[in-house]
Amino acid sequence: MNARAILSNLRHGRTLTVDELSWMAQALADGTVSDAQAGAFAMGVCLGALGDEGRVALTMAMRDSGRVLDWGDAGPVLDKHSTGGIGDCVSLVLAPALAACGAIVPMISGRGLGHTGGTLDKLEAIPGVQTALEEAQFRKIIAELGCAIVGASSDIAPADKRLYGVRDVTSTVDSLDLITASILSKKLAAGLDGLVLDVKVGSGAFMKDIGAARALAQALKVTANAAGCPTSAVISDMSQPLVPSLGNALEVAEVMQVLTGSKAGPIAELCAALGGLLLAKAGLAADTQAGEKAIETAISGGAAAERFGRMVAAMGGPVRFVEDWTRFLPEATVVREVKAREEGHLAAIDGEALGLAVVSLGGGRIIESDVVDPAVGLSNVMRLGDRVAKGQPVAVIHAARPDDADRIEAAVRGAMRIGAAAAPPALVVERIC
Repeated sequence: MNARAILSNLRHGRTLTVDELSWMAQALADGTVSDAQAGAFAMGVCLGALGDEGRVALTMAMRDSGRVLDWGDAGPVLDKHSTGGIGDCVSLVLAPALAACGAIVPMISGRGLGHTGGTLDKLEAIPGVQTALEEAQFRKIIAELGCAIVGASSDIAPADKRLYGVRDVTSTVDSLDLITASILSKKLAAGLDGLVLDVKVGSGAFMKDIGAARALAQALKVTANAAGCPTSAVISDMSQPLVPSLGNALEVAEVMQVLTGSKAGPIAELCAALGGLLLAKAGLAADTQAGEKAIETAISGGAAAERFGRMVAAMGGPVRFVEDWTRFLPEATVVREVKAREEGHLAAIDGEALGLAVVSLGGGRIIESDVVDPAVGLSNVMRLGDRVAKGQPVAVIHAARPDDADRIEAAVRGAMRIGAAAAPPALVVERIC
């Protein structure tokens, strides 16, 4: 068995066998295949579906390409994953909230992918925070605090680590099979007792329509359950940013406003919906409604903030970050309003265009080696249905240089359509239990 033969089968539309997929996953992990072959494999899978059996086989093979963690009698061990959106910083709120409710949350997260931000990039916007932890330190933080948000170590799903970077730079992100295998290989390697998936749908998501989102949610649920991990899914709206900021430090600021009680809004609602399902399935709440209430209380009562602050300190960040977070987060040197040129209501947002504008500012990666600027992005993005007056700011650009702000101002304005009033969509579209 070799890469050329497998890639030839893919190119000719032949169904790959379980053995071929297992070989490829191991070859990705140990370097047997070249970067060119890895990219060709990603493109081949993107253009031709693997089917249910192949998807499960690739996911399990990528999980088994490295170590699978065992937490012994600790638990329940729970986690959440989002399929990616704009202004989506749920993990930074939900992980400590779940821990405050009695769960163990070893959250293995990723970096920005395509037009969407990454949880690790957001967390690392806090000065000093290190997300690449040795396993012993990871386990120590989990034992003391109940939660930690880290990157996958070199021996956790190494096949996915290789393929993840390749997908971002070869435009093979939006593949149902690759998304499923990538998400679940890392999550299953974390040794979970339960998982909830936040599948985004809308202009700011990878899945633009509800049919594609349902297909992904079902693929994730079926694959995870086939691997022995009880899993539910929520389909949530991404026709606009979840919080009115895009960019790493700017999104952390939104998180801190939620955790410290000065703001609630959609992020708190979605955290409750996701956390309620997890707590109920794990037996930490009598039912979903009780689970939602427990998450809401953990956030509004300050328990989640306390866990988050201790986690930040344990990962190398400021000891008093929660108490004085405004003085620690980096700020852009250029701040400029984007003003509406007509009046009406905000009728539509091209979320992908906004996400790409932030990437263009330096808030994400165009090539794998790019260094992310944590301070840049957009803030004060208006919500769908809001009344807009001519000359009123619809967003604020945070840039490193004036010419960067000049370059994306028209793109930001063009991504926000002003027209007739319309009711904004519901945040939680469907629950798939």
